[in-house]
Amino acid sequence: MNRSRWALGGSGAVVVGAGVTSGWLGAALSALALLGTPLFVLMAGGTALAWWLSGSPVNRLAPRVLDEQFAGSPVLVTIPLFTVLGYLLAESKAPQRLVEASRKLLGWMPGGLALVCLGASAFFTTLTGGSGVTIVAIGGLLLPTLRQQGWSDRFSFGLVTTGGSLGLLFPPSLPILVYALVAGLDFELAFRAGLLPGVLVLVILGAWAAFTGKQERIPREPFHLRDAIAALGVIKWELGLPFVILGGLASGLTALDESAALGVAYTVLVVVKVHKDLAWRDVPRVLQSALALAGAVVLILMMANALMNLVIDRQVPAHVLDALTKAGLTERWQFLVALNVFLLVIGMVMDGVSALIVAVPLVLPLAARFGLSPFHLAMMVILNLELAFCMPPLGLNLFISSFRFRLPVTTLYRAVVPFVALLTLSLVLVAAVPKLSTALVQPAIDDARAQAEKAGRPPREAWLLECVQADGLDPKPCTEEERVKYATPDAGADDEEDDELMKQLMGEPP
Repeated sequence: MNRSRWALGGSGAVVVGAGVTSGWLGAALSALALLGTPLFVLMAGGTALAWWLSGSPVNRLAPRVLDEQFAGSPVLVTIPLFTVLGYLLAESKAPQRLVEASRKLLGWMPGGLALVCLGASAFFTTLTGGSGVTIVAIGGLLLPTLRQQGWSDRFSFGLVTTGGSLGLLFPPSLPILVYALVAGLDFELAFRAGLLPGVLVLVILGAWAAFTGKQERIPREPFHLRDAIAALGVIKWELGLPFVILGGLASGLTALDESAALGVAYTVLVVVKVHKDLAWRDVPRVLQSALALAGAVVLILMMANALMNLVIDRQVPAHVLDALTKAGLTERWQFLVALNVFLLVIGMVMDGVSALIVAVPLVLPLAARFGLSPFHLAMMVILNLELAFCMPPLGLNLFISSFRFRLPVTTLYRAVVPFVALLTLSLVLVAAVPKLSTALVQPAIDDARAQAEKAGRPPREAWLLECVQADGLDPKPCTEEERVKYATPDAGADDEEDDELMKQLMGEPP
C-alpha cells in the first residue's frame, strides 16, 4: 500500500513539474506517458497540437518526414532488417556457443570468466542492439557459472547488468544507425568513429575485472591450444556474420541495406540449416515479433522528424542557448557538462532509440554554436546511453536484471556502483579527448579537403565532418581562420538577388 502511494505521489509530482515548466500541454503529455501511451502517439499528437496552437499551418510538419535525407535513407530499411537479425540470434543457441567458446579462448587470463562475459555481451549487443536481450541471453547463462567459480554476488550481478549495455559503439550498432539517420551523418564514418571509444570502454572494464579476479583469488582455467582452435570452429558461423555485413560495406560491393539483407539471409541459413536451432516454421513467428518492434521504431523516427520541424520553426535552440548564456554557461566545457547531465537523465527515463530520437534534435543546434565535432558528439551521446542504462535509480538494465534474476532492484544499486564509476570515467575521457572519436575519421576529412582544393572550391564537405552545422545544406567554416579566408562580403547582395529571383519564380510582385 505504501509503495502504491509513493508511486502515485511520484507520478503526480512529475505531472505537476511538467505543468509548471511546460504548461498544460506538458502536464497532459506527461500524464498520458505515465499511463502507458505509446511514444509515437505522444510525439505525433503533441507535436501537431503544439504546432496548431502556435498558429502555424500543420501541413508544414511533413517536409522533414518526406525529404530525401529521411525517406530516401537506407537506414529506414536497415533498422527492420537488423531487428530481425537480432531476434533470430536471440531465439537460437548462438549465446550458448559464444559463451562456451569464449571460456576456452579467454578463461586462462586473470579474471577470465568476467572477460568472457564482457566480450560475449559486447559482441551480442552489437548484433542485437538491445540491452534486455543480452542480459537475458548472456547474463542468464553466465551468472550461475560466475558464482560457482567463486566470484562474489555483488561483482557478478554488477557485471551481467552492465554487460547488457556494452557493444553499442561497435558496428553495426543500431543506436549508431539511428543517430546517423537523425543527425544526417555518414553511417560508415560513424561506425569508424565508435571503434576507439568502444575499445577504451572494454579495456577499462576488463582491467577492473582482472584486478577483481586477483583480489577474490579466482582460479584460472587452463589454456589448451587444441580446445581454443575447436572453439573457434564452433562459432565460425557466428564470427562470419560481421564479415558478411561489414565486408560488403568496406569493399563497396554492397550498400548498407543490402549488407543488412545479406546478414539476415546468412543468419537464417545458419540457425535453420547449419545449426538447426530453429525450424523453418519458426521463422515467421520470429519475423512477426521483430517487425512489430521495427515498425514502432520507424513510426517514432517519423514523429521525431516532425518534432524537429517544430523545434527549428519555434527557434527552441536559440531560446535554450539564451537561457544557458544568462545562467553563465558560455564555455565549451560548461556546455559539455550540462549536455552530459541532460543526456544521462533522458537515457534513464527512455529506451535507447527513443532517447536518441528525442535528444538529438534538441542538442544538435546547441552543439553547432559551440563548434563540436559531429562524431565527438555522437560518441558522447551513445556512451551516455551505455551509462544511463546502468545508472541508479531508473536505469533500464537494473529493472531487466531485477526481473530476470528475481532480485530487488535496490540490491543491484550497490552492485553496479563500481561499473557506473568506470563507465563515467570512460565518458569523461571521451568527452575530454575528442581525438578518440575523430582519429579514424580524419583521413576522410583530409580527403575531402584535398578534393576541394583540387577543384578550387571551399571544403564544404570537410566542414560537415569537422563540426556540427546549424544548416547542413549550407555548411560554414569550423575555425576563425577559415571564416576569414572564405568570407564573402557580398553575400548579402547575393541573398537579395536570390530573394528577388525566388519572388519572380513564385509569381509574386518584386
